[in-house]
Amino acid sequence: MKLKPLGDHIVVKVSKEDKTTKSGIVLPDTVDKEKQEVGEVIAVGPGKTLDNGQVGKMDVRVGDKVLFKKYALDEFKLDEQEFGTLQLSDVIAIVE
Repeated sequence: MKLKPLGDHIVVKVSKEDKTTKSGIVLPDTVDKEKQEVGEVIAVGPGKTLDNGQVGKMDVRVGDKVLFKKYALDEFKLDEQEFGTLQLSDVIAIVE
């Protein structure tokens, strides 16, 4: 199923990474209840309609890895996979 976000919305797949302590113990993502703030962009909307009627430019592309604000993500499940949506203004940086 394809997703087509509207406006300046972005669909991301949140990174689920195991964390390793300084002593080498691997902690699965189930140990840490904090939300991850990094995800891969899966779909991008056309952009926000500005006051002058033009559509604003989207600074992210499909495949980009982005860092976003804590608690900005609205999570949902589709075809047994977990995704999240956020707005362009919630994206802090593209991770290179």
